[in-house]
Amino acid sequence: MSIGSRWVRLVGAAIALAVVVWRLGTGPFVDGVRAVDGPAVLVAAAIGLLTTVCCAWRWTIVARGLGVHLSMPAAVAAYYRSVFLNLTLPGGVVGDVHRGVSHGRDVNDVGRGLRVVAWERTAGQFVQIVLTIVVLLVLPSPVRSFMPLVVVAVTGAAIAAVLVGRAHAGVARSRWARVRNTVAADIRRLLQGKALPAIALASAVVVLGHAVTFLVAARTAGVTEPPSRMLPLALLAILAMVLPSVAGWGPREGASAWVFAAAGLGAGRGATTAVAYGVLVLAASLPGAFVLVARWFPWPLGHPEGAADA
Repeated sequence: MSIGSRWVRLVGAAIALAVVVWRLGTGPFVDGVRAVDGPAVLVAAAIGLLTTVCCAWRWTIVARGLGVHLSMPAAVAAYYRSVFLNLTLPGGVVGDVHRGVSHGRDVNDVGRGLRVVAWERTAGQFVQIVLTIVVLLVLPSPVRSFMPLVVVAVTGAAIAAVLVGRAHAGVARSRWARVRNTVAADIRRLLQGKALPAIALASAVVVLGHAVTFLVAARTAGVTEPPSRMLPLALLAILAMVLPSVAGWGPREGASAWVFAAAGLGAGRGATTAVAYGVLVLAASLPGAFVLVARWFPWPLGHPEGAADA
């Protein structure tokens, strides 16, 4: 991705956040920060520990499938650091890039380290999309009537991706052909083992953990709707977080305001919930700051995150 396109994505996220502030004012943001209390932070931290461990487990599984070793302690520490960087730096993916480069240097193959992270995140987002679609089809939500169109659009995008790949198949020495061959080889290696059930399980736990954290944020913001009504809204708001953001802010608040308004709960309350959620996940990611600082000091036993040798 070029520097220009990255700036365009960041500007888009900033505009989304500015529009929310323009339409709703700063009140929901102030209310969201004030709503967070000690018990909510403790619950978010516990859930954050579970989801981070599951993400790290998924990462080690994908790494093993692509032929590189990654110890679980190293993965947990690095994932905490990655989440913290994603939530504090523009773009929302800086931590993932740092994680992939660091692991790649540890195994003397930066390219493969980045591919492992890319596949690990892709697997998680795929499961997230599937679970979101299933929940939206089963439970009542503001967008339930549009779900057939969503399914058709996703299917069409998948078919288009396959056709594009085949269109480039005849150019054996082109860049696209090399990328296609690498992707195909990675997929074959991941499918040969028995990693898919474990990856799906870890990803499902992560998605549900994020959704529960969002429900906790909604409660702290004064939303008293039953979980069956809130779960589709939570998954829709969380799904928006895959878009470029300004340190996690922007699309999440916009999506939350929209789905809450569509559900008749008020756009302001949606933005307040999103802000409370942002504060909770940032607090839960603080162990990553300690991991980041720990790398600046010498350790008598070597690498502070544990072995990550090939």
